[in-house]
Amino acid sequence: MRPREIFYLHLCYHISMEKTFDFLKNQTQVNFVSTINGDKPSCRPFGDPVLFDGKIYCMTNANKNVAKQIAANNNVCIVALSGDNWIRINCKLVDDSANLEAKKAMIAEFEWAEAAGYTLDNPDFKIFYLADADSKIYDEEGNILVAENF
Repeated sequence: MRPREIFYLHLCYHISMEKTFDFLKNQTQVNFVSTINGDKPSCRPFGDPVLFDGKIYCMTNANKNVAKQIAANNNVCIVALSGDNWIRINCKLVDDSANLEAKKAMIAEFEWAEAAGYTLDNPDFKIFYLADADSKIYDEEGNILVAENF
């Protein structure tokens, strides 16, 4: 191992989600979520995540294919790019749609949410949080800059 790799491994592997959330929320404009559709991968853009109660949340509508695919298999991969650095998160998306406080936080974060139908009384308003996450931020050469597990 090169000294640089040892440095990264020693200092950057930790149990946290701070760097992951910052990268997704503040350094990128679009995150791509990949699911399994039958026996094929399916990928689509997702918007900003929300941090609530120590968890990273995302939202969608129950009628979208992505929600149906997550219900069938909640193992996903999230990828995003920021300049020369990029992130890959392998995780589970856990349905927390019964959590009204988390839904309120999602609605409060996005001024467009209610107009788009993301209301507390809409049963199709689905929220998920990242769990069992293995998150790595890489530089353009593929070196791991940060690794987080949460």
